[in-house]
Amino acid sequence: MTIRARILLSYILMSFLPLILLAITLYLILNAFVGDFIGRYHLDFSDNKNPFKVIMTEQKEVFTDMKLQASTDPDQLLNPSLLDSWESQLNPINMSIVLQKNNQLVYASPSLDQTEVAKAFDSIEMPGSFVDYFYISNNYTFQYKDLSEGHLYIVTDIGPLSEYLGKYLVISLLLLIAIILLTNGVLTYFVFRSTVNPLQKLRRAVDQIKEGDLDSTVHFQKDEIGGLFQAFEEMRAQLKHSKAVQLQYEENRKELVSNISHDLKTPIASIKGYVEGILDGVADNPDKMDRYIRTIYAKTKDMDKLIDELFMLSKLDMGKLPFYFEKVNINKFLEDCTEEMQFVLKEKGINLTLELSTSEPVLIKADREKLKRAISNILDNAAKYMDKEQGIVQIRLQDEGEWVHLQIEDNGQGMREDELPHIFERFYRSDLSRNSETGGSGLGLAIVKQIIEEHGGEVQAASEAGVGTRIWIRLRMVMPHE
Repeated sequence: MTIRARILLSYILMSFLPLILLAITLYLILNAFVGDFIGRYHLDFSDNKNPFKVIMTEQKEVFTDMKLQASTDPDQLLNPSLLDSWESQLNPINMSIVLQKNNQLVYASPSLDQTEVAKAFDSIEMPGSFVDYFYISNNYTFQYKDLSEGHLYIVTDIGPLSEYLGKYLVISLLLLIAIILLTNGVLTYFVFRSTVNPLQKLRRAVDQIKEGDLDSTVHFQKDEIGGLFQAFEEMRAQLKHSKAVQLQYEENRKELVSNISHDLKTPIASIKGYVEGILDGVADNPDKMDRYIRTIYAKTKDMDKLIDELFMLSKLDMGKLPFYFEKVNINKFLEDCTEEMQFVLKEKGINLTLELSTSEPVLIKADREKLKRAISNILDNAAKYMDKEQGIVQIRLQDEGEWVHLQIEDNGQGMREDELPHIFERFYRSDLSRNSETGGSGLGLAIVKQIIEEHGGEVQAASEAGVGTRIWIRLRMVMPHE
């Protein structure tokens, strides 16, 4: 449930739930009040009779008799026995008689408090429905025979009822306050728990990140705060990944410095030794001098190649090596590369062949120079670690749907299976290549991998020690509509 829906629901419940609970409470209180009223005044609900209708009927009959008596013989109203007879009829229905003469109390039913009656009806003029704690249900004005003014009232003492009503009113108000406080408290707690608690959890997670802990995950619900939690979790995962990349980069940098130092130190030491030999006169004949100079030249050439590869790899890492992509017919491109490399490999006793699946043009988007560098590095690697008298390197090209597959296979010394996942890492050399005299910088295949990935392709390898190595390159074809 969203926060907006929770707030709207809370508003609705705060508005209507107290009213509903109050209505239920008032209904229960009213039932209790009516029960007290019925019990106090001995009302009878049996036989499906309406007790209020019975009261009104009996009261009307008595009042009609009293009015008739006041009209025909008003002085007879001063007869206590007659008033007592009417009193006996009104008393069961909780009604009483009050009689005045010239605004002076003449008679009040014994069930009434005489002092209260005298105080309430003293010099009363134009009575309404209520006089103090008395409800006047009927009144009649007449004249006695001596022409004095008389007033006849049928009243109900509502004092006890007022007491009951006051008690239930106080209870109702207290219950109303309790209901409002309880409802608001529960709903406020509900909103607080669903909004503030998650924010506190998020604050704790932020503090953990501030302290360097990037492993603690946060769980989120599906609402606005949940969206914030999801964004935070994505940020935490990205920070963790960035930190891991940074640590890996730092390790790679240290390894790079170490490997560069080693790979430069070895040829420099060799050059230094041969130069010292020349200076000391060890190369005392033309053949030996020629051999020393050629060795120095080869070592400086290796150093130049190493520096060139380092420079290219650095540019690839920083994204500062520009790629100029164009549509290239990969068939014709490989034919040119094979023709150029055949002479170099033939001098090393290696036969290079090309096998195409079709003579039709197969187009890809590529940077000719960079792709040629990648293929050249693979062929150099194959030549460098060739241990057979009759070396063979085969290039095969197949197009499969949207992709072209380029396979370069040799019958060289190969590698163990556990070494394959590392051959595209920088400065990695297999045990067999380390033990050979060929050396190598360990950067050639790392450059191949980055060049192919810049082309949107993939490169993989398979090898078997003593049998040879196969490298696959997969590149996307250019469709006719592109």
